[in-house]
Amino acid sequence: MPLVVYNTLSRKKEDFKPIAEGRVRMYVCGPTVYDYSHIGHAKTYVAFDTIARYLRWRGNAVRYVQNITDVGHLLDTGEDRILKGAARERVEPMEIVERYTRAYFEDMDALGVQRPDISPRASAHVPEQIEIVKTLIEKGSAYEADGSVYFDVSSFPAYGKLSGRKIEELEDGTRETVRGEKRHPEDFALWKSAAPEHILRWSSPWGWGFPGWHIECTAMSTKYLGETFDIHGGGVDNIFPHNECEIAQSEAATGKPFANYWLLTGSLTVDGVKMSKSLGNFVTIKDLLKKHRPEAVRFFVLSGHYRSPIDFSSEALEAAGKGWERLTAPAFAVRERLRSPDLPAGSDAAMLKVAEEARAAFVSAMDDDFNTPLAMAGLFDFNKIINTLLNGDAPILRGTLEAIDSFYRETGGQVLGVIPEKASSAANGEREAGLIRLLIELRAEARKRKDFAAGDSIRKRLADLGVTLEDGKEGTTWKL
Repeated sequence: MPLVVYNTLSRKKEDFKPIAEGRVRMYVCGPTVYDYSHIGHAKTYVAFDTIARYLRWRGNAVRYVQNITDVGHLLDTGEDRILKGAARERVEPMEIVERYTRAYFEDMDALGVQRPDISPRASAHVPEQIEIVKTLIEKGSAYEADGSVYFDVSSFPAYGKLSGRKIEELEDGTRETVRGEKRHPEDFALWKSAAPEHILRWSSPWGWGFPGWHIECTAMSTKYLGETFDIHGGGVDNIFPHNECEIAQSEAATGKPFANYWLLTGSLTVDGVKMSKSLGNFVTIKDLLKKHRPEAVRFFVLSGHYRSPIDFSSEALEAAGKGWERLTAPAFAVRERLRSPDLPAGSDAAMLKVAEEARAAFVSAMDDDFNTPLAMAGLFDFNKIINTLLNGDAPILRGTLEAIDSFYRETGGQVLGVIPEKASSAANGEREAGLIRLLIELRAEARKRKDFAAGDSIRKRLADLGVTLEDGKEGTTWKL
């Protein structure tokens, strides 16, 4: 079965056919680095990380580009977000950029989000943006007015094809304050003039100024992925005007389709209300990770389909943490069993078939528009079989355990990123895991001496710390 994706541009599911077979070029709108990243960022970037992981796991060479917006992202008032952040903290704009860019990647690393192949900055690509603006003016799709340049929306009849909005339905002042020099209220800025006191400004054919928000994504995506590429990703909140404007200016400049597939993540609310600092429900990733383990956050995000809206609450995260423990416990138990040197050789053909069928079910779920909830449901079904196997009386062959371990590492690890590479990470590091194993060995020695009181004491003390011991024919394993 081919990979099928929901294309927001066509509003239907389509077979995914990259421009070059076996090679996928994907661009995802990155963060504006003027403050700490929040749970909305976690939802979007965990989702696209998983998409990129799956595409690679299926044998594709993926070039994943995710920009860093460090200039030009305007508020409704026309104020640049970076400048506002700099004024708030009384530092230089580039200090804000460096501080929160580092913080963003720290958060993504903690969540197991693999770094994009290229993370270009808007401020480092101003010359490319200027060249595109010049092209649009030459083609009659843009015009200069008092040192600023605007895209003439009326020159692009397809404007609105992504969002479904029509020009005549648009209201004055969408996204930015209506300025008198614009021909039409719905026209958007490609380049904004800047006064001498404006810190973020560059020299251009139209005078000193800075690029508009939308033009940066056109410049950076086409530079690194080509004039037409496979996937454009982002959040549904940016479908209008940002994504719509990207399409208009890109296709007007090149005369070619911009991106073939538009994949957009659903919105996020907090206790049923849209997240906002003014409402006091703004939750940063750093604050979130002080209370919840990163695997639980990732599990929470992937428990919902990437296109579906999701509602965040502390209770939901706590439930996700427990769900993550149930999902990973058999995988860690299998890895602990594999540490035993006394396992009999060989493999069980019936269990190998079960693992193959589980893998096929996982692929089927992910091939259906990256359906992570269904994929994880398949892992839970597989867990039931493995738990029965681990708790049974029959000896388990090494080859069987290796096949099961490989399944968990590939599906839950390489693709979903919810099962760590090492089971020891569930105990906060190799040192702690080693100490637990040492206590298990001491307990085993005590039981051989028939000192059952000492053995029971070790089990109880570990249980008090959240570590559960499970005794079986192949020895004792542990889980959190």
